[in-house]
Amino acid sequence: MVRTEDVRRPATAALRILALAAAYYAAARIGLLEQVVIAGAVVTPLWPPTGIALSCFLLFGLRTWPGVVLGTFLVIATLGPLDIGIIGNLLGNTLGPVAAFLMLRRAGFRVELDRLRDGVALVVLGAFAGMLISATLGTGTLLLSGKLPAGGFWPTWSAWWAGDAMGVLIITPLLLSLRAIRLPLSVPSRWAEASALLLAAAGISLLGTRSSLALLFLVFPLIVWAALRFQLAGAAPCALIISVLAITAAKDRAGPFAGHSLFSVMVNLQALNASAALTALLLAATVTEQNGIRRKIEDACRELAEVVDRLAPGETAHRWPPDGRPKRWKDEQS
Repeated sequence: MVRTEDVRRPATAALRILALAAAYYAAARIGLLEQVVIAGAVVTPLWPPTGIALSCFLLFGLRTWPGVVLGTFLVIATLGPLDIGIIGNLLGNTLGPVAAFLMLRRAGFRVELDRLRDGVALVVLGAFAGMLISATLGTGTLLLSGKLPAGGFWPTWSAWWAGDAMGVLIITPLLLSLRAIRLPLSVPSRWAEASALLLAAAGISLLGTRSSLALLFLVFPLIVWAALRFQLAGAAPCALIISVLAITAAKDRAGPFAGHSLFSVMVNLQALNASAALTALLLAATVTEQNGIRRKIEDACRELAEVVDRLAPGETAHRWPPDGRPKRWKDEQS
């Protein structure tokens, strides 16, 4: 007799693989809307599938890797005729997130992103180091197949690596934050503040990326506001909005990107995207870590007060109110 659990586990794994393949393909089609051509090769300033693949590995494990292969195959199949070069792309797009996941797991990464070390690990190991593999294999395949001249290797490799790294820095924190988000239904003011934050991020990012004045720096106070008030759940969407609007403006050669060469546009664009993503991720992780430390201290003080109250009843009642903070501390904070 076959147990129900034995049937459900393969079915669940298959559904996750298919879901990852579908999400990978959809994200790739969206990313290709903002493609640019460098040395005859098509690259994207932001490649969301890498962030989706790494997020899936972090949440569900490496057993979902066939979804990346299937999603990559579907993307390549819709772009043109298949040839032997597809093997390099399949290997690069799969091994990059796999290597990033293994390095993060080795470093003790936690998907809650509630420590500064987790943010640093995602930047260094997940984005910068892990995506070296995908960029090298992908660009090397183009070179060996004759689709890319030798002189175009490094410009294409740099753009490929930057696009994959941005996918990890922007998409992965966003997806990881969604799993733990709690809607503040009982606090309408939080809804109003969150809505105002997103509207301000869209408006100021649009102004900064479309105006001929140098106003791109205005997006960083918004990221700080989002990280301080909503941590990663607020900072990650703001970074995504800024990145998408900046990429669109760079492709149209509008605002601060007008009148520059393609190389200068790509450098300025990726510098902005990287700065915004790094600020959002690291500041949000730092604030979350500090909030966790504060809660642990408050819990320890509350437990200590309960012990003292049991030993000497009534001694702590005048200085430890029900809100969990001693009166003396509250007076100092006010």
